[in-house]
Amino acid sequence: MSTAQQVPDILSPEFAADPYPAYVAMREKNPLIWHEATQSYIISRYDDVERVFKDKKSEFTTENYNWQLEPVHGKTILQLSGREHAVRRALVAPAFRGSDLQERFLPVIERNSRELIDAFRHSGSADIVSDYATRFPVNVIADMLGLDKADHARFHGWYTAVIAFLGNLSGDPEVTAAGERTRVEFAEYMIPIIRERRDHLGDDLLSALCAAEVDGVRMSDEDIKAFCSLLLAAGGETTDKAIASILANLLLHPEQLAAVREDRSLISAAFAETLRYTPPVHMIMRQSAAEVEVSGGTIPQGATVTCLIGAANRDERRYRDPDRFDIFRDDLATTSAFSAAADHLAFALGRHFCVGALLAKAEVEVGVNQLLDAMPDVRFADGYEPVEQGVFTRGPQSLPVRFTPVTT
Repeated sequence: MSTAQQVPDILSPEFAADPYPAYVAMREKNPLIWHEATQSYIISRYDDVERVFKDKKSEFTTENYNWQLEPVHGKTILQLSGREHAVRRALVAPAFRGSDLQERFLPVIERNSRELIDAFRHSGSADIVSDYATRFPVNVIADMLGLDKADHARFHGWYTAVIAFLGNLSGDPEVTAAGERTRVEFAEYMIPIIRERRDHLGDDLLSALCAAEVDGVRMSDEDIKAFCSLLLAAGGETTDKAIASILANLLLHPEQLAAVREDRSLISAAFAETLRYTPPVHMIMRQSAAEVEVSGGTIPQGATVTCLIGAANRDERRYRDPDRFDIFRDDLATTSAFSAAADHLAFALGRHFCVGALLAKAEVEVGVNQLLDAMPDVRFADGYEPVEQGVFTRGPQSLPVRFTPVTT
């Protein structure tokens, strides 16, 4: 086992600027690192991260979320296990797949995307991040829940504070305090709405959560509030980063952009490859329930394990030419990319596979389709090159583009 000093530290400016060379060094020479500052064991190879996520031997738990998530969200489904987890997941999952997603929420997705694009489609220029990506998924979630989109600025502020809390690897006390304030503010906002909705059920997702029952179990006000908080943060930040990244990746590879423009069924392949190549979430933690042997050494029982998705998704043992963006690669199956059988690790795997994966897929497919229709010759603004930022979550902070407006 190695110590963090042998590769660029995950808290260093060098790593934040470009983690990918560090990922190579970790996978090759230091596949297991004890990281003193975060008090965690870092793993970076695909097989090791996949094993932790699938956890077929019950060697890992999500008890780390007791300190990582609960201070900002309250107790969420991510912390549960066994039957309790299965029942809670069964309560929330139907809205994110099948007929509910297609019939109830696809029109919501399409409308919200169109409204945002209408604000810049005639201008010939836009910043895909600030004008679209940071607003679109949050507006969709607010609409799905039947919340007032006029509160968008508050939602965005809350989820930004939550994500900063989750990524606060250096333990900045101001970031911690801001995240903990968010839990109080969001509860003060949501609990009265949940109670009012219980008395006046509608056809929105919040009403569905209030009414849902599995094996005699219903969600409490606190359960629903925590899930909505998680949904805004996880669904907002990740889809925001994914949309910006897929556009940036395609613009950097014009021949692949041309292929997608010609055949829109390739959008799902471009999304899957973006999730592998530049995932929105670069690290997820777990806790070891037993002593476990992994590449490079042994993880003791009761340890925090930092799984580097960004490194594992570029493991040359798993993917051919992994540092190349290629929507046509034959070692990444698009058909399973948004299910628990995915070849990439961006949504995790196993029983804690992202419940919102199909919602994210629908948002990205609608969004990219509508953006390409509105911007047929989209290109980077003169002199601009996309720059990723972030360590825990990562993506372009801005994406200024130019295009010739479509006249209809």
